[in-house]
Amino acid sequence: MAEKPHLNLVFIGHVDHGKSTAVGRLLFELKAVGEHVLRQYKEEAEKIGKATFEFAWVMDRLKEERQRGLTIDISHTKLETDKYYFTVIDAPGHRDFVKNMITGASQADAAVLVVDVAQKDEKGGLMPQTKEHVFLSRTLGIGQIIAAINKMDTVNYDQKKFEETKAQLEKLFQIVGYKSDQIIYLPMSALKGDNVTTKSDKMPWWDGPTLKEAIDMLKVPEKPTHLPLRIPIQDVYSITGIGTVPVGRVETGVLKVGDKVVFEPAGVTGEVKSIEMHHESIPKAEPGDNIGFNVRGVGKNDIRRGDVCGHPDNPPTVAKEFTAQIVVLQHPSAITVGYTPVFHSHTAQVACRITELISKLDPRTGNVLEENPKFLKTGDAGVIRVEPTRPMVIEKVKEIPQMGRFAIRDMGMTVAAGMVVNITPAKK
Repeated sequence: MAEKPHLNLVFIGHVDHGKSTAVGRLLFELKAVGEHVLRQYKEEAEKIGKATFEFAWVMDRLKEERQRGLTIDISHTKLETDKYYFTVIDAPGHRDFVKNMITGASQADAAVLVVDVAQKDEKGGLMPQTKEHVFLSRTLGIGQIIAAINKMDTVNYDQKKFEETKAQLEKLFQIVGYKSDQIIYLPMSALKGDNVTTKSDKMPWWDGPTLKEAIDMLKVPEKPTHLPLRIPIQDVYSITGIGTVPVGRVETGVLKVGDKVVFEPAGVTGEVKSIEMHHESIPKAEPGDNIGFNVRGVGKNDIRRGDVCGHPDNPPTVAKEFTAQIVVLQHPSAITVGYTPVFHSHTAQVACRITELISKLDPRTGNVLEENPKFLKTGDAGVIRVEPTRPMVIEKVKEIPQMGRFAIRDMGMTVAAGMVVNITPAKK
């Protein structure tokens, strides 16, 4: 039988809005988690006085999380519907753990944003983290979102309350730049199981999808085969009797046997003699394929991890400097001009100097708050100019989105996430 199409699905949202419970309930009802496991969790949960947490615990396997009732790390779980095969990523909503969302969201094809229908800020608006996660999803290139308005049981399944929250979300998505056809809305109660996999009789007014139907309405993103070839190199091997074999995942474009290729920033060229995937020889490789390919004319020491392979007529861009939009996730003090952290983009890790702070943006709308700010601190968004300390391949997010996003790491943590707006190339 043919394999089902695969999608990466990330669950995001404010702490305590029921994200983990929604994931747990969905997995349980789709039989991805056994009843005995849930029963055991339920008994344990009651013992420490957190009786409604059993669904959340399906994902929160870490002991510490159970005690605190928070999601700390990202867990990956497999889930199958009749139509798709999903990898479910439960990304933490708690402020301290936003950094983990980067690794979760950057690999997501779609997100389920879980929003508590009843919890509002002091002005009756959406909670700050809900806004932040939507902005971050945009920065990280998530193209489809299911807005699951949760905890309908706490407002007696009132349609008016659902409509109010939905209207606030519509406005937020519009401000951040999502189009209405990228968003699916639905009401649910993850704890009670209303509208998760089965229609709820408590909401006769709702004729839209359940959460399960909504995830089946998602589209598999088209493979970016029409974009220029980009293969970030993970490793380079020298294999006796074959020669130099770079290994990497095709991000964009198509590689065929017989192609002439160039590696940047190394600047070396060669010809593809063979391509292998899962130990089998293949004539061509497409986006998503993890391959090893033998290149004639290139020595093992000519190229290294972080280099990118492309075609000579549209080679990978080596940046002399670039401008980027970033969101500061956590920094003990502040980001200022001269700061030189490590930028992680595709397989490259390069120290880059921040040469200018161009503007400070509102992380909830993307509007400019201040020109040439003195610093950017935790929670701020901004536009910066950056100079890599050594040659580095990176692309404009508008041209090759897969190669235009990055995380900034320092002191053992993810400090910020961003996307490249403009590039001054080092090579003409």
